[in-house]
Amino acid sequence: MALIVQKFGGTSVGSIERIRKVAQIVRETWESGHRLVVVVSAMSGETDRLLRLAYELSAEPHEREMDMLLSSGERVTSALLAIVLNEMKIPAQSMTGRQVGIKTDSVHTKARIASISSERLTETLQKGIIPIVAGFQGISAEENVTTLGRGGSDTTAVALAVAVKADRCDIYTDVLGVYTADPNLVPSARKLDQISYEEMLEMASLGAKVLQTRSVEFAMKYKMPVRVRSTFSTDPGTLVTEEEKRMEHIVVSGITLDKNQAKITVQDVPDKPGLAARLFETISSQSIVVDMIVQNVGQDGLTDISYTVPRSDARKAERLAAQIASEIGAGEIKIKEDIVKISIIGVGMRSHSGVAARMFSTLAREGINILMISTSEIKISCLIDEKYSELSVRALHEEFQPETRGTLHEG
Repeated sequence: MALIVQKFGGTSVGSIERIRKVAQIVRETWESGHRLVVVVSAMSGETDRLLRLAYELSAEPHEREMDMLLSSGERVTSALLAIVLNEMKIPAQSMTGRQVGIKTDSVHTKARIASISSERLTETLQKGIIPIVAGFQGISAEENVTTLGRGGSDTTAVALAVAVKADRCDIYTDVLGVYTADPNLVPSARKLDQISYEEMLEMASLGAKVLQTRSVEFAMKYKMPVRVRSTFSTDPGTLVTEEEKRMEHIVVSGITLDKNQAKITVQDVPDKPGLAARLFETISSQSIVVDMIVQNVGQDGLTDISYTVPRSDARKAERLAAQIASEIGAGEIKIKEDIVKISIIGVGMRSHSGVAARMFSTLAREGINILMISTSEIKISCLIDEKYSELSVRALHEEFQPETRGTLHEG
């Protein structure tokens, strides 16, 4: 008998029939003798519907009220799933993020989990009842409802798995698992049987939408095995786990494309110590994540600073940059949103040289200009014009195909 956390995404619970299908999966796992905690997202399209309602009433809805509004979608799903499970004579109880003890910071719309008090979950499990938890939400120290940002139900699931010391966390979605590239863009992309936490973290942060970044961070920190699989198939999916020696021979495990990118350039910044820090401290204070940063070599006492932010935060970041620019005597602010970030990821990069050269040469052969570059031990990212999105993914997948053709783990 194992203790398993199962999380079902929006498409998995997108209709009453699909909720019944999820109930069957839960029942099969429960009848196999396993103990279960289930986490659910809002029904597909529900969050967008609620957003539209809010923006019909206000151009800038108050973030506290947005959290109260958007958190309702997951509560609806949890109650519906609990209703059908009880109808099937399986004891289940819907619970909110607050009721399962998820405490967060006070940042509305993208809060971070501070702690989890798992006593109520444990008591519920001891009674033989399956907790059906509304994902994506928690409660702040001020007793306000908070939400964890897009994909936050993944984070809820992994965090609860850690809190109750589960044996595994299964993330059910509408794809079979983690692929070497987006199969919608690259028909030859293959599903990986196994991938390391580090690779999955890079892929999630670089545009792969299979798992939310913070959920992978939780899993890696606490060594919680996560399995990504489809609600609509018996395929075992992809296991996200600790790195194994056999993974190192594969140079590139995956290629990702992140379309949620915008580049901001602050021109003619006085080339003096502390001004860049002031700019980025201001941006950080508004919970805007900066990714790539390039500062040109100064000329005549002035320099240009370019950086990327999520496209959804671009206008806010532009306003902040303009504010700081006026205070420090910098020049014009330029914004470019028709860009994407293409990345290659693989733990094998640590022990193989020449990977960057191959990537740059491949893009050059296709006439694709690189605007910015960032690297880590196991990934290389290039900012390029959006019009080259599909071409870049296909070209790089073809270039690194020998390393990505096989799966990472047999069995």
